[in-house]
Amino acid sequence: MTAPTIVPFGDGAVLVNFAGEATLESAARPQALARRIRAAVAGRAGWGAAVPAAASVLVHVDPVDPGVLTALDVLAEVAATLKPDDDRWPESGPPIEIPVRYGGDDGPDLAVVAVMTGLSSDDVVERHASAPYRVLFLGFAPGYGYLGPLPNALVVPRRSQPRVRVPAGSVAIAGPHTAVYPAESPGGWHLIGRTRRRLWDPRRDPPAALQPGDLVRFVPELG
Repeated sequence: MTAPTIVPFGDGAVLVNFAGEATLESAARPQALARRIRAAVAGRAGWGAAVPAAASVLVHVDPVDPGVLTALDVLAEVAATLKPDDDRWPESGPPIEIPVRYGGDDGPDLAVVAVMTGLSSDDVVERHASAPYRVLFLGFAPGYGYLGPLPNALVVPRRSQPRVRVPAGSVAIAGPHTAVYPAESPGGWHLIGRTRRRLWDPRRDPPAALQPGDLVRFVPELG
């Protein structure tokens, strides 16, 4: 297992980068490291959030205490404790089911994706809903989970022209990922459906319905 690179990220953060292409397995490693970092610095002054992404962890620190140079040494020690088993996702419960209305006004890009992939619209829906996805990490917006891997047949690039407004609950695909927009926002992914399930609620604990490591299954709504 190749050791990550650990570098300063300005004067108030450190970035831990893992080499190689981000995959379902490798995305588990930043999550594991973030958990180890949180445990190692718990209760220490000056340490902020450890934020994992697909192939990195950004760790916020106070610029003076502990300072970036000290943080580099601490994080190198924590990273050295990673094991091959950290490439595996922890056991999770049954998949979280998300009901989806595919196509029409709810999924205005479904027909476009069908043309791009050479599939029928029904085939796109069937393949998208055919298997559970893993929540690889959260990013872009509060509660926005990057889910994968998307079936190879559905891998398409982002839209050439992003939308200014994407409705909350929109189910989208781009590259190797699928996602649900938890709130109305701009967005450049292809919209293939929409769910009524609320995935972000600040009054809930935790506010995000999806957490890294969760399994998710999309269930087509009939009628």
